[in-house]
Parts: sequence; C-alpha cells; structure tokens
Amino acid sequence: MTDINRRNVVKLALLAPFVASMAGTAFAQTPAPMPEHKMPDMGPEMNKVHWLGDEQIGMLMYPGMTVMDLIGPQCMFGSMMGAKIHLVAKSLDPVTSDAGVTIVPTATFESCPRDLTVLFAPGGTDGTLAAAADPATLAFMSDRGARAKYITSVCSGSLILGAAGLLKGYKATSHWSVRDVLAGFGAIPTEARVVRDRNRVTGAGVTAGLDFGLSMVAELRDQTYAECCQLVSEYDPDPPFNAGSLKTAPKGVKDAMVLLLADFVKKAKVLASATTV
Repeated sequence: MTDINRRNVVKLALLAPFVASMAGTAFAQTPAPMPEHKMPDMGPEMNKVHWLGDEQIGMLMYPGMTVMDLIGPQCMFGSMMGAKIHLVAKSLDPVTSDAGVTIVPTATFESCPRDLTVLFAPGGTDGTLAAAADPATLAFMSDRGARAKYITSVCSGSLILGAAGLLKGYKATSHWSVRDVLAGFGAIPTEARVVRDRNRVTGAGVTAGLDFGLSMVAELRDQTYAECCQLVSEYDPDPPFNAGSLKTAPKGVKDAMVLLLADFVKKAKVLASATTV
C-alpha cells in the first residue's frame, strides 16, 4: 500500500460517521460503502491505540426526538472502526424528529441484539414524554439495560432512562429545564456537560451530545482515538454568543425560554410522579 493510500484509509475510517449518518437518513438512496479497516504503520505510540473493536451499540429512536441528540453521538460512535450501531425503533417505519428530519431505523425492539455494549436514549420534548410513558419502549429499555455494559442518554433522554427504572441511585444530568425532575425517578440530579456514575453516562442538553460521544469513544477505545475523532470532526467550539447556559444567558433570553418550556417541565414532573421505580 502506498503512503497516499494509507492516509486515505485513515481518513475514510475516521470520517465513517459522517458517511454513515448520511446513509441512515431518509434522503439517502442506498447505504454508502464503509471503508476498509486496515491501519497503516503510524509509529510506536499511535500503533498502541485501540483502533479496532466489536462494540454493539443500540440507539433508541422515536417520533418527536431531537435529531441532534441522536446524530451527534452517532457520528462519534460511528467513528469507532468495527463497532456496530443499531438505530432501534418499535418498527422499521421511518421515524420523524421534532425538526422534521426523518431517519430509517435499522433494527426493531425484537431484532436488536440482546446484549449491548451501549444502550442510548436521545431526548426531545413531547415525543420524549410519550416514549417515556410507552410500555413497549420502557420494556425494551429495561430489558436491554439489565445487561448493557453502559446505559446512556443525552438531553431529556434521561427521562426515558428514569422511567425505565435505570437511574435509581445514580447521578445523572439532562437538559437544564428538566434536570431536577430526575430526582422523581430516584436519580441524583447533577449539573455537568457529561456525568458518569459507574456504568451510567448521561449528557446535558443537545450539543452536549458531542462531548458525550467523545467521552464514550475515549471510554470504549482510548483518549488518543477520541482526540483523532475530535480533530477529524474539527470540533473546536467558538460560539458567536455566550448564551448557552442559564449562568451565561441574558436575563431576557433566560426568562423567555423558561416560560416557553414551562408546560414541558410540568408534564415531565407529572410523568416522574406517576412512575414507579
């Protein structure tokens, strides 16, 4: 293999999540071919990196989910050569997110592997509350969660974990609007972008899914692999505004968003109070 071809193999391998995420959307006509998993000689230190694995990752999908909650982590998981990602829903019918993006599942609750390395739930608003009250969804999450090596979520996806009885006694985070609601499921609400308590790993709201995804790549492979993913993704945040948290957002913005989400928070509290864990 020439040096040019070697570089292309590495580039394609680490760009796999972007190819895969496009292939999984409704507007993709056929799945894109995945790159050959053959690594070049990159020197003693880089050759120690755990490049190839065999993780089984189950990512829940449901109508009304927030698409970035799913796709941010999926891109990072998809960079792990050898890992198998299952986009799991109640059926193989296309699933439409709260932003109107439609994604085709690759597995159902019945066909998803029983033993998963990672079980993951994305968040949303009304769609999340519906999923967290759906007996079939909760039965699937509870069953796979009983054996999964890691039980994870991003944003309000932690409400689904809580409703499935998977967070009792664990520290966890969520979107800022419903983080405190987690206490109703027996969890310990914790303010951070990514919270790990034993094998529970939860991410805060929406964009925290990228931090969560990189943290999981480092956990499943190693830090160097995660840093390679970060560089290829050019994940170097420099937001145009400093309004990304309750601590930094202008008062008017904060007050408006708290008011806008008040009904969702009220419904989430009702869900938590009605859930037996």
